[in-house]
Amino acid sequence: MDIKGKVHEISPVITVSEKFKKRELILEYAENPTYPEFVKFEAVQDKVNLFDNIKVGDQVELFFNLRGRAWTDKMGKTSYFNTLAVWRINPLGSGSSAQAAPEYAAPVDISSAPDDDDLPF
Repeated sequence: MDIKGKVHEISPVITVSEKFKKRELILEYAENPTYPEFVKFEAVQDKVNLFDNIKVGDQVELFFNLRGRAWTDKMGKTSYFNTLAVWRINPLGSGSSAQAAPEYAAPVDISSAPDDDDLPF
């Protein structure tokens, strides 16, 4: 799966145990710019380095796997957890340059156009 958005936050590397480390990234996803979504992604083990060259405000494309698991507590109640595990990231540019103006056709000088058309208006 993939998604494009603006980097909102990047955590430092979190060492959970001597054999496990992770890093989180919050992506501002604006399918509807009026109501942006803030989605948490996670990189684990050797993938934590993927976020080293990314900074807050950058436009990126994230490639990730959707993972889910069940966990049963001591009382027998089962809870379910989802993880968005990043495996690749493509920088698309910084926040300001990614919002560059769209390209339009060059303006046309209509004052020099002949006025001999037969349009009714």
